[in-house]
Order: sequence, then structure tokens, then C-alpha cells
Amino acid sequence: MKSLRELYRIGKGPSSSHTMGPQRAAKLFLGKHRDASAFEVTLYGSLAATGKGHMTDVAIIEVLQPVAPVKIDWQPKKFLPFHPNGMKFTALNDKHEPTDEWTVYSVGGGALSEGKSGCDMFDTPEVYEMNTLTEIMKWCEDTGHSYWEYVDQCEDSGIWDYLMEAWQAMQAAVERGINHEGRLPGPLNIARKAPTYYVKASGYKQSLQTRGLVYAYALAVSEENASGGTIVTAPTCGASGVLPAVLYHLSRGHNFSDTRILHAMATAGLIGNIVKQNASISGADVGCQGEVGVACAMASGAACQLFGGSPSQIEYAAEMGLEHHLGMTCDPICGLVQIPCIERNAFAATRALDANLYSAFSDGSHRVSFDRVATVMKQTGHDIPSLYKETGSGGLAKILDPKGAREL
Repeated sequence: MKSLRELYRIGKGPSSSHTMGPQRAAKLFLGKHRDASAFEVTLYGSLAATGKGHMTDVAIIEVLQPVAPVKIDWQPKKFLPFHPNGMKFTALNDKHEPTDEWTVYSVGGGALSEGKSGCDMFDTPEVYEMNTLTEIMKWCEDTGHSYWEYVDQCEDSGIWDYLMEAWQAMQAAVERGINHEGRLPGPLNIARKAPTYYVKASGYKQSLQTRGLVYAYALAVSEENASGGTIVTAPTCGASGVLPAVLYHLSRGHNFSDTRILHAMATAGLIGNIVKQNASISGADVGCQGEVGVACAMASGAACQLFGGSPSQIEYAAEMGLEHHLGMTCDPICGLVQIPCIERNAFAATRALDANLYSAFSDGSHRVSFDRVATVMKQTGHDIPSLYKETGSGGLAKILDPKGAREL
């Protein structure tokens, strides 16, 4: 598996696959073609189907337009073989003749791939020898170490500084979001809810206040993401509110130190990395189970560790976080990361706390392993028809007209 730096990416929303990935690709292509007279960018499959709602064209044009004119060609019905989020960059000379072409894929979490075996320019060193939670859990039990200590053993010494940077970005997103009133961009005209939820939570008794605050924190980050604010992929932009909400709540409500929060982030990252390696975290590939479902698993494991869970209890919490999101589709209305995405982040954050509590009551033993659920999630996602995976043409995405003006 790759470094956690490739899972936790700090950048602007609203979509790691549709915004961060394409913008990064545009910057790489521009670096080789600053003398181009024009650019053509073809977007394929899911990347084209909801690209306008996700501001894919804006992210690309923002990079290329200062150098030369840009034409975007939308091909939502054409899917390239490697991944649903394909794109082709073409540089043109002053005679409008192509001088170079580059096909690349945005594969989730802001990551890119050329779809090549053995010679992909985005291949980076594998830093983890073990690629399943079952293997790592056994290592923990045999050595007496924790999951975060396996991260510490495999990563370089700079990983803790990087995780601190990510944690600070997560906290900043929460705090901006709970103080940011107004409406979200786009035709749905949705009012931000985080500030209201935050204020209302203070009026409830302690047991309900906890829920209200977690809702507020998750809404805060998700609304920042939907507005193009700076967030951390955990594991994606669309699911970026879950882990920060849980960690922010526990750090404030239970006075966990930054060191312990970073250790929990390391464990959460390990869980997300395993799914990224063995299944998928791309909504276009496997649906929202690969985004919010994985985020819930990460937050479940992190919470369980913070409350002193054993390696088997942490694995159980993560397993429940993912298992109970199996089959979740990715069907954003108008292609925006707003409905149902934002509410899903809030519910998944509280479900993560429930998974922690449930596993804490157990001894950690259970029938279905986390790794098995990850395998099932991948197969389930590939069995789901494409119109329910980020194409904006099925499920909830069909309840409004194309302009989002009224319910059909």
C-alpha cells in the first residue's frame, strides 16, 4: 500500500474525483505545454455526466485558461475501459493542429492513474508490506503493538508532521463551517445548516447535545466542501465531513490530546488505505459505499482506538462502519455534492460512534472480517448499474428537473 499522504489530501472541494484530480492533471499537462496555442479537454463517462455540477470544467479552465483558450468536450455516454472517470488532454499549435495528447484517469480521493501496468507515471513506492487488516491485526496481537505503531514503522518520520497539517486543516474546516451562514452554490438554493445545528445543540440535554454537535461538525465540513472550500480527503471530498466530525467532537468533548488524535488518524488512514488498495474509494466506480461507507469505517476505528479498544474491537468497529453502508448508491441531485451527500456525512459520523460503542460491548470476535466486507463492497459496487454511480441519471438524482427548479 501507498503512504497515507496519498489518502489524506488537503485541497479544495467539492469533489476529489471531479475537481481535485482533474485540476492536478491539468497542472501536470500545462507544465509540459506552456507554449500551446490552445487546449482541448475531453471528459468521459461519469466525469462528464456530473462534471458541471462538480465544477470539473471550472477546475480545469482555471489552470489552463491563463495560458491559452480551452475547449471542453463532454462525452458522458462514452466510458473508457480502465475507469469511469477518464479524460484526454490535447495541446494544439497556432494552426490548431494537435501536438500532444494525454489520457489519464481520476480514480478517487484526488489520485490519478494512466491506466498502465508497470509504467504508470503515478506509481509511487509501496510503503506497507501488509495489505489486509487481518494481517495487520495479527501483527498487533503478536507484537503487542497498536495499528498506529504499524503506520509509524512503515512511514518515514515526516508522516506525523503531515498528519498534524491534515488535522489542523480538518479543524479549520469545522470552525469555518459552523460560523459560515448563507446558501450553498448551485441551483438547489440550499441554506447552510451547520451554524443552526451548532446553536440548537447547546439547548439540549447532554445525551442529545452530543448528537447535535456531531451533526453540526459533519455538516460544517461537508458544506465547506460543497462551496469549494479547503478540506481533507478522508478518504474523498464527498465523504470529508465524517472523520473530522468524530475527531473534533472527541478532542473537544473528551479532551484527547493532539498526539492521541494523530494516532487515531493513522489507524483510520490504515483502514481507508486497505479499502483503496483492495477495493475502491471512488463513487463513480462503486457508489457512495466506497466514500461515505469507507469514511464511516475509518471514523469507527479511530473512535474505538481513542476509547481504548483492542485490535480486534477496532477491526470490528471498522467492519460495522462499512458493512452497514453496503449497496449505498451515488446519485447526487443535479450532480452537486449536496443532496444526499451532506446529510449522509452527518448520519455516518453518528453511526461511527454507534459502531464504536457496539464493539466496545463485545470482546471483538465476530463472523465476517473487515477484509471480507471490503471485497463484498467492491463486488456489490461493480454489480450496481452505472446510472446509480455518480452519473446523475438514476435514483435520487431523477427527482428534480435538470435545473433543480422543481420536483418531478
